Amino acid sequence: MTLSWLSIVRLGLVQMCLGAIVVLTTSTLNRLMVVELALPAVLPGLLVALHYGIQITRPSWGFLSDTGGHRTFWIVSGMIALALGGWGAAASVVLLETSFALGLSVAILSYALIGLGVGASGTSLLALLATATAPTRRAAAATITWLMMIFGIAMTAGVVGSLLDPYSASRLLTIVAIVGGVAVLLTLLATWRVEANVVARTEPDPMPFREGLAEIWAEPKARAFTLFVFLSMTAYFMQELILEPYAGLVFNFTPGQSTQLSGAQNGGVFLGMVAVGVIATGFRRGSLRAWVIAGCGGSAAALTSIALLGQAGPTAPLLPAVIALGFFNGMFAVAAIGSMMKLAGEGREAREGTRMGLWGAAQAIAAGFGGLLGAALADIARQFTADASAFGSVFLFEAALFLSAAWMARRVMASDPPLASLQPGE
Repeated sequence: MTLSWLSIVRLGLVQMCLGAIVVLTTSTLNRLMVVELALPAVLPGLLVALHYGIQITRPSWGFLSDTGGHRTFWIVSGMIALALGGWGAAASVVLLETSFALGLSVAILSYALIGLGVGASGTSLLALLATATAPTRRAAAATITWLMMIFGIAMTAGVVGSLLDPYSASRLLTIVAIVGGVAVLLTLLATWRVEANVVARTEPDPMPFREGLAEIWAEPKARAFTLFVFLSMTAYFMQELILEPYAGLVFNFTPGQSTQLSGAQNGGVFLGMVAVGVIATGFRRGSLRAWVIAGCGGSAAALTSIALLGQAGPTAPLLPAVIALGFFNGMFAVAAIGSMMKLAGEGREAREGTRMGLWGAAQAIAAGFGGLLGAALADIARQFTADASAFGSVFLFEAALFLSAAWMARRVMASDPPLASLQPGE
């Protein structure tokens, strides 16, 4: 048996909960540290990078879920760890007001726990989707789960932002505790008996983790896809820390306008994901490989436009180009996740979780590396040239990375068949 549409939506609720807790650390707590506590922006940046770095443990979590045959246990356990880490991170902000050393110590431990929780829960969730979703539903499953994650991020940021005013430490701790508690409860309800109703492949005679990981790395397609994930996600995240400063410095956007620009970009991501889900699954048009290549190529074109608009001056129409970037980013991302699900089931059986963990680790490392790389390159370039040219050169470099990723996708996913050629249940 494979996952029904209802089960896919239920598992999407878990992804929504993951996004809801993580966004507190990347937006709300980040803002409190920099503005209310007047701490250097590099501090929350390094803490977020820590949580990404800890996710190098994702292959271990995937291996455990493969060999144990209880992915639901790791999904729920990871969510509990994530909720505790999120509350600890909020507590560290409160402690930083009175004791920097104590607050920083609690923050480091909490962000490490967040990374472990995301790794355990997220990897096991994707492994379950990869093993139990029918091939014809994978693009839609990836779309549904990621759209729900974006919804969870947007909803939590908006609601928590409104409830935090007027700000107080007790209000912050209460709100974060409620968000974490609701996330754990929803995860328990969403995963209840889902795994028990589908065919779950597990390793009957588990080998040591290092041997299992080495076995996966020895598969040419898995190894090549890992490199593709790292390259494409580095390109995906390079603009994360520099797009809003670019809008402010080159186009004279106010803080409110640059925030709205970021919201418009996320709106484009949403539309791109919906487009792939509807056309690929509903109309059976195009293969996942074709959608990945189109998303990478379109992202490169949008980044080139953004770079050239900076040369045209502050009155140039930046907003449409940023929405287009979001659209093609969303198209690429959801097709890449669908491809992960497809490729996770290829090669040796009962290693889906390990493969998803390996690719999840590559994605997490690329997320931290890409953001820092983009910011560093922009800072260096600004020492030698005007802001428009400095930022533009980074966007062009990012576009080149996307084109390289498109070429690599063509090679790695060469055997990917059109979705229209697949019959239900294949």
